[in-house]
Amino acid sequence: MTVAVVPGSFDPPTLGHVDVIARAVEVFDRVLIAVVANPSKKPLFSSAERTRMLEEICADWENTDIDAFEGLLVHFAEAKNADVIVKGLRAVSDFEYELQMAQMNNHLTGVQTVFLPTSAEHAYLSSSLVKEVGRFGGSLDGLVSPVVAAALKERFQ
Repeated sequence: MTVAVVPGSFDPPTLGHVDVIARAVEVFDRVLIAVVANPSKKPLFSSAERTRMLEEICADWENTDIDAFEGLLVHFAEAKNADVIVKGLRAVSDFEYELQMAQMNNHLTGVQTVFLPTSAEHAYLSSSLVKEVGRFGGSLDGLVSPVVAAALKERFQ
C-alpha cells in the first residue's frame, strides 16, 4: 500500500488544493493531508479550523486522512510511514523552490517527492489571493468550496 502525504498550510484550502488532493486520491492507496503549522506565517485560521474544513471537503474520499503537525515535513512523513510526498505546482516559479525542498527532504530521509501540476483552471489561485478577495467582499465562487467561503465570510464580518 502506497501512502502519500500532501502537505500545505491550507490557510484556507482553495479549489487548487482540492484539485491536487483529488488527483493524489486517484493515484495513491492512502492520502494523508498534512496541515502545516508554519510559525513564519500568521494564519487566518487555526490548524484545528483548517483541519475541520479539509475533513468536510474530503469527506467523500475514503482513502484520505487529515492531520496537523509542526516541525519538519520529513519527520512527520517518517512517523506516518509515508512512501512519498506530493506537492502541487501552479507555475514554473513554484518548481524552483519546491525542487530545493524535495532534494533536501530526500537528503534527510530518502523520501521521494512527486510533483502534480494544478489544473490550468486553478493555476492562478493562492490562499493569499483568496483571503484578499474575501477580506474585501469579492465573490469566492470558483475559488473555494462552500464551507471555506462561509468561514471566510464569517471571519471578515
